[in-house]
Formats: sequence, C-alpha cells, structure tokens
Amino acid sequence: MLPLHSHLYVLARRIDPKPSSRRSHILAEYAGGKVKVLSNRFPIGRITPKALTIAGVDSGGGAGIAADLKTFAALGVHGMCAVTSVTAQNTQTVNAIHDLPATMVKAQIEAVIEDIGVDAAKTGMLHTPEIIEAVADEIGKYGFPTVVDPVMVAKSGATLLEPAAVETIKNKLLPLAKVVTPNIPEAEVLSDLKIKSLREAADAAMKISRYGPAAVVIKGGHLQDDVSVDLLYMDGELRKFEADRVNTDTTHGTGCSFSAAITAELAKGKDIPEAVESAKRLITDAVRFGLKIGGGHGPVNPMASIYRDAERFWVIENISEAIERLEADPDFPTLIPESQTNLAMALTFARGFEDIAAIPGRIVNLGGKAHASAPPRFGASRHVAATLLTARKHNPSVRAAMNIKFSEEILKICEKLGLSTSFYDRAREPPEIKLVEGRSTSWGTEEAIKAAGKVPDIIYHRGDWGKEPMATILAGTAVEAAKIALNLAAEYAKAISKKS
Repeated sequence: MLPLHSHLYVLARRIDPKPSSRRSHILAEYAGGKVKVLSNRFPIGRITPKALTIAGVDSGGGAGIAADLKTFAALGVHGMCAVTSVTAQNTQTVNAIHDLPATMVKAQIEAVIEDIGVDAAKTGMLHTPEIIEAVADEIGKYGFPTVVDPVMVAKSGATLLEPAAVETIKNKLLPLAKVVTPNIPEAEVLSDLKIKSLREAADAAMKISRYGPAAVVIKGGHLQDDVSVDLLYMDGELRKFEADRVNTDTTHGTGCSFSAAITAELAKGKDIPEAVESAKRLITDAVRFGLKIGGGHGPVNPMASIYRDAERFWVIENISEAIERLEADPDFPTLIPESQTNLAMALTFARGFEDIAAIPGRIVNLGGKAHASAPPRFGASRHVAATLLTARKHNPSVRAAMNIKFSEEILKICEKLGLSTSFYDRAREPPEIKLVEGRSTSWGTEEAIKAAGKVPDIIYHRGDWGKEPMATILAGTAVEAAKIALNLAAEYAKAISKKS
C-alpha cells in the first residue's frame, strides 16, 4: 500500500508476464488518492526524450504527422505516431478523408506506451467524436502531458473536424490538456467569442481555460499586425510571445509544427513558458524558410534551424580554403582596395549578420602579399554582409560576397571574362540613407539588381565625396568568389605589365 503522502512520485520495477532482457520500469505519480502512470516503460540509462503525435496524415507532407515528426527530430526528440485519419491532400486542397476506426487509434497508442513510453504527446486532426473519445480515454488512462492542437480547418479551407465533434473536444479533451493551442478562428469556436484584437484574444483564452487545460496559447497569426503575437494564459496570468511577422505563403503546417515544438520541449522537461518560447523561435524560422512548392500554401520548414547550424563548420572551412588560395596568389594583392577586402559567406537559412561568416580585420595587403587578419568568424562583417543579405532576397543561391578595388580597367576585364555587371550611383543616394551607417550598401545593391533585372556577378560604384570606388563579387560559395577574383587578378596583372 502506498504511503499517504499528498503527492508522491514512484519509480517501480515493471512486472511483465513476458520475460525481457531489458530492465524496464514504470514512473508513476500518486496524488489525491490516485495513481497516474507517467511513463510506462523505459530502460534504465536511456535518456532520449520521446514524444507521441496523435494526428492525421497529410499526403503532401506539409502538415499533420509529417510536420510533427520533422519538428520532433529538429528538437532532438524521438517521435512516435498514432494515425487518426488519412487525407488525400496537397498545398491547395483536401480531396478525400479516410478515418481509421477508433479501436485502431487506441491500439496504436497502447502499442507505443507498453513498450517505449511517452514523455509528452500532442493531438492534431481528430475528425470524429468517436476518435476524440478514444484518444481522451487513453490520455486519461496514462496521464502523459498532452498538447491539444484543436485542428478544425486545413490551410486550404477544407474542414478537418466534424461539427458534432466540437463539443466533444471541449468536454472530453480540453480538461485533460496541459496546453491547448488554438489559432484565432479555432479560439472563436471554443470560446464563442469574436476576436479582432489581443484584448479579445485574452478574453477568449480565459474562457477556454475554464474547460480545464493547464495553459492556453492563442496564436496571433490571423491578426493583421506587423508583429505576430501569441498569448499564453496560465495560472491566471497573461504572457506575450512576439516575433516579426513573415509575409509569405509558406504557412502550411504552421499550427502542427508549433504545437509539436511545445510537445518536444515538454518531453525534454521544459516548463510551459520555456516550451512556448522555444516553439515561437522555431516556427518563425520554419515559416521564414518555408518550402516554395506546389500551387497553394507551401509547407513550413521545421528543419531550417538544424540545417543552418549543421552548415556552420562547412562555411568556415569554405572561407578558409578561399583565404588560402588568395594568400598564395602573387597577383591578388593588386585588387585589394585602400579600405581592404573582406570575404563573406552565408548559411543557407541566414537570418541576419549573425549567420554570415567573414574575416575580422579583413584581408590586407601586407608587403605586397595578401594576408587575412584573423580566421573567419560569424558576425564579423557589416558592409559586405549587408550586400550579401540584400542580394539573397532576390537569389538565395548567392551565398558569398567579396569586395575588391574598382577601376575602369577592371570593369573591362569583367566584361572580357563574361561576368555580368551592374552599378549604382552613390551621388544619387537619398540623404536619409546616407545618415544611417551600413544602409548605403543595401540601398546600392537593390538599385543595381533593379537595373540589371537579376543578381549580377559584379556590383560596382564609382565612389562619391570621401567614398572609395568599389566592386563586389557575388557567387555561390567563398571558393567560387575567390576563383573569380583570381581570374580578374591574373588579367589585371597582365594589363598593368603591358602599361609599364
């Protein structure tokens, strides 16, 4: 018999009728006179967080279980799934829905729990009252922390929840939820309130909380503001999570990935505010770097952040190789301007200067030899990085930029080598741009790209009062930029020798 403590956690050896070579245990919570299983089977020494998604299959891979599993993986959590429905779906429409029997949904959940265990779970598409009741039974039985994403309508506008199922969600599922994550239209249905402002969203969150979830997060994506604000209502308090709004059509699966990110963080032991904050960061990146595929709303990319971090070493290595080539070339110093040269390279999913590596102190002409002042480092450039960030808005395949000396002779060599060029006139730079340090290069790059109708290989300007003429090489990698520079340097050296 358990001791009569008000709250007790118990780690007990699992009694299994089937012999097993693995040592497995049950983690249970004793509270209020009841025992609740928290994690039903996990071998000693295993620390991999495990998250379960109970949702539908999107054949287009943008939302539902596909989005959830990608999000779990991006956050270092092992993902498991219980399929509720199969949809014939793409970025534009849902052509058909096939619901699995409620007994099959329960069987999937049971299979996962009895062998692997669940640290946290989320629900997505639960199309019918019968499926909702089956899922609620399992959550109530095992008590794992659950994030309820009350999916009602697909991004294409197709209905993913039967009208009769709304009351079942309210009365059966919400009381069991640790977090519920409605968007504005869903929150309106759950609260019976119209929402046109953050104040009204807060009122809706408070009303939804009366159904029993520990926390309510109302997503502000449908509110028309420059800033996207999500509201967390928990323990009688409101908290805002803000991010710049990303204007894009790659929003398919936003709600799925957001709720999956919260679930993953809860599985890792984070508290609710920490989990929501992490999810907000992930989904902002996922939307910003969404996949432009299909003819409708492209899917978000929850893997963007992990791809970005995985590239950091390679980018540093690529710049380092480019530096070696430049330093070894006897002709390259003739292209180094008085303000010196920098070479920058961006990560594929670069957000700003912090995701662009360059050379602190730049490349200098040291006694007739090119010399990098320091090893490449992220965040080490502003001017060249600003040019690169601007160019990438028009052509994301441009990953590298390098500034060199400009002269009319160098321009002729560019044309001889078949390099596309475009320029901007610094004398035409608006006064309000000149007043802000670093904005000149962004403005000029936009002007040059506009004039060329594309991102050229070379962007140049002929200087202005107190401003040195300059050219910038744009390329796919730092090594490619270095190769262009070395070809220019070789031809420039020939031209100089002829004149002398």
